[in-house]
Amino acid sequence: MADWDLLLTDTRLATMNPALPGYGAIEGAAAIAIRDGRIAWLGKQSELPRGDALAHRSLGGCWITPALIDCHTHIVFGGDRAEEFEQRLGGASYEDIARAGGGIMSTVRATRSATADELFAAALPRVEALASEGVATVEIKSGYGLDMDTEIRMLEVARRLGDESSVDVRTTLLAAHTVPPEYKNDADGYIAFICDEILPRVAQRGLADAVDAYCESIAFSASQVATVFDKAAALGLPVKLHADQLSNCGGAALAARYKALSADHLEYTTPAGVDALSAASSVAVLLPGAFLTLSETQLPPIAAFRGKGVPMAVATDCNPGTSPICSLRTAMMLAARLFKLTPCECLAGVTREAARALGLLDDRGTLEIGKRADLALWNIGHPRDLAYWFGTPQLAERMTSGHTTRS
Repeated sequence: MADWDLLLTDTRLATMNPALPGYGAIEGAAAIAIRDGRIAWLGKQSELPRGDALAHRSLGGCWITPALIDCHTHIVFGGDRAEEFEQRLGGASYEDIARAGGGIMSTVRATRSATADELFAAALPRVEALASEGVATVEIKSGYGLDMDTEIRMLEVARRLGDESSVDVRTTLLAAHTVPPEYKNDADGYIAFICDEILPRVAQRGLADAVDAYCESIAFSASQVATVFDKAAALGLPVKLHADQLSNCGGAALAARYKALSADHLEYTTPAGVDALSAASSVAVLLPGAFLTLSETQLPPIAAFRGKGVPMAVATDCNPGTSPICSLRTAMMLAARLFKLTPCECLAGVTREAARALGLLDDRGTLEIGKRADLALWNIGHPRDLAYWFGTPQLAERMTSGHTTRS
């Protein structure tokens, strides 16, 4: 019996292992061995142990990184909101559009009227676009249904995308996205409906890997979100939070109180919120696509996150209204240009810290023995190139569980 299923040699590795400095690079001639879909050995080729492989490939010096992970998306939705993009360019604010019945609610109407097949057909090209750039894991949220049937339909479509594409999909229930028209002027009643009806049904069917909410003045208060999070905890589901995007609503501190996997956006997070996230070991997920699209000027407290050791992930926030981006490489580029993340922080943000933000760091996100052999092979001179270039095809190959996959 062979020692390995596949042996890759003559490569360079950016392991992103936090025990090693920077990119965790193994340069010169390196090798990585795969067995049963997982990394069985990696290191300098000169130190490769004796063994047999069913297949052996020499890679000619290309770089290997962990496959990329997009840890915050809203990929499943109906309709289009390009008209609102024009309105914002004409001076209307996101809050103006939302209060006039646009924004999230326009997508809710389109999503409710779409069949599962229509939602799947619309979402699949977005997933394939991410895969074509080296992404192997994608988080997909619900939140454009705001009723029992559509929220479940969205989660079912997200699961189907994982089953019928080459990416691993993690699903998140975001029923607490905004108040639906059926509960206008009764946000507390809608929160009760989520907790009493939607959450138990979703949990019973195993449709969600986590629960999210939008804590903001145009959505839900901290106390309302806490009610949802209490129910999620009772059902054994981890939580994450859209926090402090448009104002300081205490979202970061709230997320930390519930040991959230992540708090996302965070433009208005205070020093106290940063301290809370640090103490809770929650990940700060940075979403530069929304920052750009909304023409925001309030930057997330990047220096404070660094100073307090808060892990920083980067994601596309792919959605029809505020971040119409299906490119994690573009999100990396924006994080470097707009938020001044280093290229190393950008790559860590879409590998190691993105895995941490999904509760998957024990399984993927770095190149380490025992982890899934989800690999991205790049035609680049150095890993820093991945945050430098954009619009340039540099992916040579993507592997999931040790097998070459197509987008």
